Amino acid sequence: MNAPRKLAAYALGLAAVFGAATAAGAAIEPTGLANAEPAEEEHGGMPDGMALPGLAAAEGGLRLVADADTQRLGAEHDYRFRILGEDGVVTDFDVEHTKRMHVIVVRRDFVGFQHLHPTMSDDGTWTMPLTIDDAGTYRVFADFVINGDKHTLGTDLFVGGNVTPESLPEHDHAADAGDGYTVHVEGEPVVGIESELEFEIRLDGEVITDVPEYLGARGHLVALRDGDLAYLHVHADEERLEFEADFPTAGAYRLFLQFKHDGEVRTAAFTVDAAEETR
Repeated sequence: MNAPRKLAAYALGLAAVFGAATAAGAAIEPTGLANAEPAEEEHGGMPDGMALPGLAAAEGGLRLVADADTQRLGAEHDYRFRILGEDGVVTDFDVEHTKRMHVIVVRRDFVGFQHLHPTMSDDGTWTMPLTIDDAGTYRVFADFVINGDKHTLGTDLFVGGNVTPESLPEHDHAADAGDGYTVHVEGEPVVGIESELEFEIRLDGEVITDVPEYLGARGHLVALRDGDLAYLHVHADEERLEFEADFPTAGAYRLFLQFKHDGEVRTAAFTVDAAEETR
């Protein structure tokens, strides 16, 4: 097992211990994070020293503050958070991909991916119903734009219970999206350049061309680096299922493509390996 996977397994192991305490009768109480200091991040520096998106709860004068960092397994909870700036709670967000806030929730071994859109109250509190069916340590990403600048902040959410970490799936150009849908990806990620990824959707083996818009484009793609879950910003072609992404380091990444067809949003997950540019 390589070092990044060991880190992920370690995090899940902590969640397993946490879950064992719960089973023994320890109650899980929400932990306020309003006064917590952002953790020092050990992974994912850009070549120029800038941090990659999603690795910290604070970046660029903004801070993600969640009301709780624990949640009970299998029950729906209202997950609440705020974005704080230098002058207090931020309430003015740009619309991107038809929404002012995108939230990604996924366990640190890429299990249980969810893409959610919370609603904001007048005081700047974002709220969304959240149910998690598998115990473990999850990463919550808040993806938003303010004054034309894109930001992604991340924080952990702990769900008590017995945890069985899953290995990262091997690189495959095809993924199952359920009910006869499969998605194929073309393109080889290369470090340090805008890498093009093109997806093709098939239903029972037949290529689908009538893919309607989902969040203002033909699809939505989230890319996360294996090990630390650094969040890659990707750029979508509004007319086709094509994306450009900048892969910062060599290694494995997990891609989650979402598209809408026949009235239902579907998700296909891929593992890709980014290689160093050959000169």
